[in-house]
Amino acid sequence: MAKTLKAGLLGFGYAGSTFHAPLLLSVDGVELRAVASSKPERVHAMLPDVRVHASAEALLADPEIQLVVIATPNDSHYPLAEAALRAGKHVVVDKPFTLEAWQAKELIGLARSEQRLLSVFHNRRWDADFLAIKQLLGEGRLGRVVHFESHFDRYRPQVRQRWRESSAPGAGLWYDLGPHLLDQTLLLFGLPQAILLDKVGLRDGAQADDWFHAVLRYPDKRVILHGGTLVADVGPRFIVHGTEGSYSKYGLDPQEDALKEGVKPGGACWGRDEKPGRLLLTDRQPVAYAGPDGDYTRYYAGVRDAILRGAANPVPAVEAWQAMVLLELGRHSADQQSWQTVPASLAC
Repeated sequence: MAKTLKAGLLGFGYAGSTFHAPLLLSVDGVELRAVASSKPERVHAMLPDVRVHASAEALLADPEIQLVVIATPNDSHYPLAEAALRAGKHVVVDKPFTLEAWQAKELIGLARSEQRLLSVFHNRRWDADFLAIKQLLGEGRLGRVVHFESHFDRYRPQVRQRWRESSAPGAGLWYDLGPHLLDQTLLLFGLPQAILLDKVGLRDGAQADDWFHAVLRYPDKRVILHGGTLVADVGPRFIVHGTEGSYSKYGLDPQEDALKEGVKPGGACWGRDEKPGRLLLTDRQPVAYAGPDGDYTRYYAGVRDAILRGAANPVPAVEAWQAMVLLELGRHSADQQSWQTVPASLAC
């Protein structure tokens, strides 16, 4: 059995250079051997010892590569993942999985027939703040949760010239941040009964939505997912109300900022959140509450173990497909200005 997983990276924009390359380089038993990019000088400046292919086709034809990581614009995820699977490669796709839910379902079937791992990079399952929420709810200290809010707000008043903020398919804040918030919600509470979404472009010159507000209906609770780019005074990242108390958390997980600054993942303090949340139980004074350290490297360690040792897929493609269906239902909800029912078959 192979001891090292040899990976190739498609795309070296923000996601590829900030997240995927540093994480792949930091996980024992994983080797980043090649990158496909139209800007080889940028790749070599950061990765002098890594081969650079001029095209995705050239990288997929590389017999040494076992795992292909797709960190390209959203509208290319489906065709590139399909080509990689047909080339006999294991595949990791950055979020959102695809543009349409049917594309995700087709890729799942293809991966099964090719007997290859297919996973989606929902790295925020390993955010420190989210891990604190999971731990707190697992302890049951809030009683029955009745209200949950997850905000991802920023102050970015200028529209940048990049595909994420263009009018291209798959652009906009709902498709950028919605997958993270939906994935975390599904892990905590499972599938909702219905979704209602409003989204709009509010910045001067906006070409895509840069504000969204989603409400997910559950039998015993309501979940609010919100994102905006004109929020100078940022409120809580999480708010949770239960029958026995409440919890609020300010500030984002520190890993993305650390990666942007070029800090190597790992080490004793990696992913440590210095801003614990506030827990208020009905019969006590408020106290600080923190969970485990965050660690995005656990995702690629899980991919390594799934491919080389038969362990569980850290983010099964079926779970990412469920998030895609909700993402799509949200889009329909915004277009039609109505609640969209989540099909019962989605749980199958």
